[in-house]
Amino acid sequence: MNRTLQVLMTFLIFISCKRDDINEPILENENSSFISAVDISSYPEISNSNPIFYDLEGNQNDFLTILKDNGINTIRLRLWVNPINEHSGFDEVKKFSQTLKTNGFKTWLTLHYSDTWTDPGHQETPIQWQGISFTALKDSVYKYTEKIVSKLQPDYIQIGNEINSGFLHPYGHISNNFQQYKELTNTAILAVRTNTKDTEIILHFAGIEGSDWFFNQVNTIDYDIIGLSYYPIWHGKSLENLTNNMAQLSQTYNKNVLIAETAYPFTLEWNDWTNNILGFKEQLILPEYPATSEGQKKFIKQIKKLTNEVKNGIGFCYWGAELIAWKGNQSADASPWENQALFDFDNNALPVLREFKTE
Repeated sequence: MNRTLQVLMTFLIFISCKRDDINEPILENENSSFISAVDISSYPEISNSNPIFYDLEGNQNDFLTILKDNGINTIRLRLWVNPINEHSGFDEVKKFSQTLKTNGFKTWLTLHYSDTWTDPGHQETPIQWQGISFTALKDSVYKYTEKIVSKLQPDYIQIGNEINSGFLHPYGHISNNFQQYKELTNTAILAVRTNTKDTEIILHFAGIEGSDWFFNQVNTIDYDIIGLSYYPIWHGKSLENLTNNMAQLSQTYNKNVLIAETAYPFTLEWNDWTNNILGFKEQLILPEYPATSEGQKKFIKQIKKLTNEVKNGIGFCYWGAELIAWKGNQSADASPWENQALFDFDNNALPVLREFKTE
């Protein structure tokens, strides 16, 4: 056999072996299930003003398309029981959830179990549930949660929002009456488990300090994912502490862990007359992450990196991605967050969007 023929035969054998590999199972990309999320709960309201958005190439484009094209795969939405208007109520969230699913997004619902915002200092029971017996409250929680799960079929669901102190105060205050908090949480979880096998349950704590105490308290509760809020303005400026905390919680409680809320400014300026939550250098992580478009991008790149590196770290969510100054630059009751949105003051997509892709 001459050398040319020898080389040809070797090549054919190599190709044949590679063809056999085609029949082998294809391992799923390790990042294929990574949650790359944004919270855009106010978008249905904002969209009523018909804002025009531009993608990273400067072309006018649909808002959801821009998000999808940049690797965002999950949308987080808050849900209030009986809000003062339709925004963040059941009907609006149901309609928007359907739109999101049609566009290929997974949905992540944050059940506040309140008529308005909840956080560690505010967990007000819905007006229609106030003053009723504890037994009646549990029944209301079950039926409400059952309705949401069966009608909206979310991929992820939070039982409460930033529940450091419990929820449905005063009934479910975690320090004052842990047993009632536990019963209310278990009631909501039972409604989820009974009506779907696919929805994963998140318990959401704001910050780092105290998180081990909290998740130790709820260790016997049947949930799937530890969720943490992390904003440098409130929760410290050490990303190393954040990483260590996530790793410790995941290992100690044998749970997947994610960053349920985070954000960072691209400027300290403002674009309307609504007081912004963040506007001073002292609130930043300097010099590593200045309030510039590149500083914002670098911050989220690091958030994604550390979440990927933590064992059982499964993703992150950027809060307020949509919160442009949608009522005009003289509005005093619009966005306190436009300098932390994912679009600049002219509604141009910011470079940070490139960091949401998981490939």
